[in-house]
Amino acid sequence: MARPPLVLTRPVSSPSRRAIQRFGVSVTAGPGSGASWHEPQERCAIGSHQSNDLVIEDGTVSRFHCELVIVGNAVRVRDLGSRNGTVLAGARIADATVANDTTLALGNSQIRIRIDPDQAELAASERSMFGSLVGESLVMREVFSQLEKIAASDATVLIEGETGTGKEGTAEAIHEAGPRADRPFIVVDCSAISPGVVESELFGHEAGAFTGAHARRVGAFELASGGTLFLDEIGELPAEIQPKLLRALETGEIRRVGGSVPIQCDLRIIAATNRDLREEVNRGALRPDLYFRLAVVRIALPPLRERLGEMPLLVAHFLERIGATPSITAELTDPDYVAALAAAPWPGNLRELRNHLEQCAVFGERRLPNTPSTPHPSTIVDATQPYEIARRQALDAFERAYLMSCLELCGDSVAAAAQSAGVNRTYLYRLLKRHGMR
Repeated sequence: MARPPLVLTRPVSSPSRRAIQRFGVSVTAGPGSGASWHEPQERCAIGSHQSNDLVIEDGTVSRFHCELVIVGNAVRVRDLGSRNGTVLAGARIADATVANDTTLALGNSQIRIRIDPDQAELAASERSMFGSLVGESLVMREVFSQLEKIAASDATVLIEGETGTGKEGTAEAIHEAGPRADRPFIVVDCSAISPGVVESELFGHEAGAFTGAHARRVGAFELASGGTLFLDEIGELPAEIQPKLLRALETGEIRRVGGSVPIQCDLRIIAATNRDLREEVNRGALRPDLYFRLAVVRIALPPLRERLGEMPLLVAHFLERIGATPSITAELTDPDYVAALAAAPWPGNLRELRNHLEQCAVFGERRLPNTPSTPHPSTIVDATQPYEIARRQALDAFERAYLMSCLELCGDSVAAAAQSAGVNRTYLYRLLKRHGMR
């Protein structure tokens, strides 16, 4: 009997908007004295770069100096790797929570933080699903509200979030909900490509352009023309490629490696990172003008620890996606087990949760992460199949089980898993992609 599809509805009692305290920031000393920011938003970025919410034109203030976020009735201050530091009462701070009417020193400038008595409401979508993304919490429906607007435009997007929070799924959802949905969606994982071939991967090459280039190769920009190019882990992009990517973004024009003919490409760029690229700019690892071109629109995905109330929904959703049997689904959606999953740490976020559930489904085990699996029978060989087919099936089963276990032991870090397995990270990425795990 076919299982009914997962129906996602938002409970009637769920609030439609999230209220936050309003706050403001003013520059009280230094060259930018008198500048201020006061918007109905929960965060404010401060620095000398023009893309900040509050711009302080002071040479002692870093391009991206610090970020303020309202948290309840206080403000969290996070320094972004600034050169001269963010100073509170004479002490340099990296991440601290401050109260109303606090003064901070940023280089030769000072800012004053004021928390208002009134509140602002953040818009939340009525939907509980956007593409492959699901969520009923206010924090996710706020993300869906932003995605609805982003998808309708053609602006370049930067998706930020920890490893495993669903950045590629978000990029694909933006593409599928936008005007380019019937055109290609091409993915380039910048962390999985050897530095020496990144340019060829992005822009292609002509035959004879370098040793081993026996034939012309069309790059990702050309393949995605008319559609969307998703640049995953953009923070891993080598410094020598950044000027060429910037030029391509500004002109829409590329040249293949070894070629002289310009090629015009019409495409939307979506990039993603698990780093704070503003910190990368401050330390000189990323060009500020490239960051400015990539971060036309920014969207931040919440980690799983901020969505634990959605664990029943997420477990049911993933079990349906992996095609778990009704008996396994019933076993793994037991309320006590789901509550235990919600209490566990998930450093790999949604991807780690999905891999864990898939491993439980494969081996018929209901267990918690980071606990040893029980011994399972050897792979059953189907001798009615030709040798090569049976061998391939057994090898696929082994590879998938090994990859799931290795990632789980390494906190879903591909770099750590590759080191543990004793293989090249690029090769491990290929295995993960072959088995649909990335």
